[in-house]
Amino acid sequence: SGLDPSGGVTSECDVDLVYFTPLSLSLCSRSRRTGQYNVQRGKAAGAALCSSSGKAPYQRCSSQDSLDEQAMVDYFREVEIIQRSGDAETQEDLQLKVADEGEQEEAWLMEAGLATLFDESASDGEDGIVLLSTLTRTQAAAVERRVETLKQTLRKRNKPYSVPDVREIFKPSPASQSKDEAGSTERSGSNKQEVEGLGNGVGPGAPGGGADAETDINLEVSFSEQALIYKEGLKVTQPQNEADDRLPDFKVSQDKTGQTRVGDLSAEDMKKVRRLVLIEMSALFDTCGIEVKAHKALKVKVRESGLFGVSLSTLLEQDQRRIPGTKVPLILQHLISHIEEQGLDTEGVLRIPGAATRVKAVCHELEHKFYEGVFPWESLKQHDVASLLKLFIRELPYPLLTVEYFNAFVSVLKLPTKKQQLQALNLLVLLLPEPNRDTLKALMEFFQRVIDHKDRNKMTLNNVAVVMAPNIFMCKGFRSKISEQQEFAMATGTANIVRLLIRYQNLLWTIPKFILNQVRKQNMENQRKMNRDRAVKKLLKKMAYDRERASNKQESNAEVRGAEGGFIRVQAPQFSMVSMAVQLTEDLKASDVLTRFLSQERTLSVKREDLCLYEMGGNIKERCLDEETYIKALLELNPSAEWVIKSVQH
Repeated sequence: SGLDPSGGVTSECDVDLVYFTPLSLSLCSRSRRTGQYNVQRGKAAGAALCSSSGKAPYQRCSSQDSLDEQAMVDYFREVEIIQRSGDAETQEDLQLKVADEGEQEEAWLMEAGLATLFDESASDGEDGIVLLSTLTRTQAAAVERRVETLKQTLRKRNKPYSVPDVREIFKPSPASQSKDEAGSTERSGSNKQEVEGLGNGVGPGAPGGGADAETDINLEVSFSEQALIYKEGLKVTQPQNEADDRLPDFKVSQDKTGQTRVGDLSAEDMKKVRRLVLIEMSALFDTCGIEVKAHKALKVKVRESGLFGVSLSTLLEQDQRRIPGTKVPLILQHLISHIEEQGLDTEGVLRIPGAATRVKAVCHELEHKFYEGVFPWESLKQHDVASLLKLFIRELPYPLLTVEYFNAFVSVLKLPTKKQQLQALNLLVLLLPEPNRDTLKALMEFFQRVIDHKDRNKMTLNNVAVVMAPNIFMCKGFRSKISEQQEFAMATGTANIVRLLIRYQNLLWTIPKFILNQVRKQNMENQRKMNRDRAVKKLLKKMAYDRERASNKQESNAEVRGAEGGFIRVQAPQFSMVSMAVQLTEDLKASDVLTRFLSQERTLSVKREDLCLYEMGGNIKERCLDEETYIKALLELNPSAEWVIKSVQH
């Protein structure tokens, strides 16, 4: 629209749009029947589209950043290659459905562990109450909004309901109300001061805010709380266009208690993390006024064995029978390894396709020979391997980013600042099921290694993002629900999301400290409840209970005296040196403890990188410590923790 047949801009509309070259028009000239694009030409089409929307549909916007004309030509060329490959015919299309009114809220509350708010018989009653007690004001507002919507829906259907009044959900007890209000006021003021210090082009210091403030990521304050403070009183500047090599160098401020990465926590604590992250993600979008409707997938018939067109869970079940502990499908690992060993310097790797007939033949051969270990990897051409890797991703029966969160990923760029977009991606990565998250991480790490060789292979961050976006985001069920115009608008958006996933992967797989602190609070509340239940059961044995309590108190005092005396006891049950005493100093780090252990365990056969110091017990189940963790600072946060050295499988 707004283009004449020669590719020039017509004067029919006041346009501010992406200029498509004749090449890009030719790529988009086919019909939807073949899965390709059809751009209407001429003044009539341009006028019709301009009059319906008030502006040109394919305009440059802040989300486009530096993805230039040539980059988008590569995008649509990749789309054409995908459609020509015909792989869409090998499996049934994924059917998507938007949840009915009220159904989405009910599913959300169940996933957040709050089913008891609409179903009194739900099994998560006590856990739900504990979770509610740890929520911030924006998180609480997100819960209240969905409970109220569910209640109104049930009322419209004239159905009996037991959904509590939202004012009762977070009603404080009279004894604690004044204390909570004082604490809330103090926290709100503190949070606002911290957030203002971060700035978004605004804040104390130099006029307009310092560069450090703009690029610091605060993981100690709820992201939605930060967004609310921006919304309430701070000027928010729209993100500026950035060149490929000038994306903001975001960094996380040093935390003495250490960063927590995906995989560092026990499964039990990760379940709590996921529930809190769901609430926080919804609160962030709510605060920014962005509505995200989740799709649900209707079951389709998919392959139950093989390599391509098989679900990640099925693939991993197959692989784990051969290699226990496998977290990323073996076929994907082999494809990545083959490119890294022989093809990282190949010009146009990932961009230039392999021969379609040859790729199809190799795919068929892999299906029959891969698990037998007789596939001739040495005969593969690098562009064919890259095409197989992309084929593997897009033939997954359910999208890598999942049906449930697909719309949320697409909506990330609606958030007003680059920092908030990054925060939303961080939460969405943590929400992904473990197989999807681990596979996505392996891909992002591989893409970065490709980019590291850009001087030879000519694949920059933009190039990789543009050619991979269609493969990651072209979910067939989703594409059937949108128009071609919307698909054009999504092109630059999805490419930019892939840019962010690659560029900031070291931040995105990190669990924010405020989420971890909420998990600690839940564990403390659960521990208090267990202690109360234990006390009730022992009422008939009061004297024995008193003796036990006195003994525990003596042991606790001894532990405190030990810490105050300057030592901690580190356990190492897997090794010959079962435990050792380590002097506690202000500068003692987890790395120092491991160094001390290695100096004393002479017969150790485990590599240093396979050893980890764990924080266990107290207000956490189990946490693998970052080597930069300061032990004394962590001991103040979790005074009842025990310290254990274990070998870990990376």
